[in-house]
Amino acid sequence: MVEELVAAGVSVAAVGLVYVMAGARVVKQYERGVVLRLGRLSSEVRGPGFTMVVPFVDKLRKVNMQIVTMPVPAQEGITRDNVTVRVDAVVYFKVVDAADAVIQVEDYQFAVSQMAQTSLRSIIGKSDLDDLLSNREKLNQGLELMIDSPAMGWGVQIDRVEIKDVSLPETMKRSMARQAEADRERRARVINADAELQASKKLAEAAGVMSEQPAALQLRLLQTVVAVAAEKNSTLVLPFPVELLRFLERAQQPAASTPEPVAPAREPVAPAPVAPAPAVPAPAVPAAVLGPFPEPTAQEPTARELSAQESSAQEPTAPEPASPAAQQ
Repeated sequence: MVEELVAAGVSVAAVGLVYVMAGARVVKQYERGVVLRLGRLSSEVRGPGFTMVVPFVDKLRKVNMQIVTMPVPAQEGITRDNVTVRVDAVVYFKVVDAADAVIQVEDYQFAVSQMAQTSLRSIIGKSDLDDLLSNREKLNQGLELMIDSPAMGWGVQIDRVEIKDVSLPETMKRSMARQAEADRERRARVINADAELQASKKLAEAAGVMSEQPAALQLRLLQTVVAVAAEKNSTLVLPFPVELLRFLERAQQPAASTPEPVAPAREPVAPAPVAPAPAVPAPAVPAAVLGPFPEPTAQEPTARELSAQESSAQEPTAPEPASPAAQQ
């Protein structure tokens, strides 16, 4: 009889031990336990450490309370200024209420992921390209508010949201590069023009000082000659005094200013008529004095005489003026 009692006690102890082992649970430090007793939520959320549940009656669900890093897949959208971009982001969130994370939503991680994607597409459509590239802090805050508003009912708190990368088309990249190059060239020209203005002012002041002391200009000329001669080159510099040029310029001014005298115009004078000279008879010479002469032989005319005869034949002969007797 005693043996039967001992065996029964041992069996009861074994069943009790198995029952206790079946109801024993260990909750880690970064977790919280939500107990569902017969499908209803227990009011107490189990903390970290060893805890007991009723086997086959209670169901313990552990919820991780750590910050979860969730990458958001790249979303393609059109900005407000009609530029197609691809934007990806990352979301940091944690569970602040374990009971709501279990009861209010089926899978809070999947819900947060889908909400982050839709919010990212919405923020792309409401923003300009310049805001996506340069004003990301403001966009991050807006995206965080859009995700955090529905997530608070799920027992989830959005810690922060960061836009990782903005992918642009190649044509847009080239256009932006040309725009940046043109902007830098414009700034370089403005700086160069400002430098020229300042240099011209200083040169004007230096010219005013040198005009008071002519010797200063000669000293500056000598300094330029020394600077040129310091280098190893074949350049020959001959200083030419400026005063000599001024003297020559002053000497040319009076000669150019005096006008040349103009001779008065004369009236044409008609030629006076010329009377024919009276014919004078030649003196007679005796034949004995002359003596016999050889008869002249005919010579052939030269080429010069022939050309002269042809030109005289072609020229028209002017009419001779009539004598006074004939006019009467």
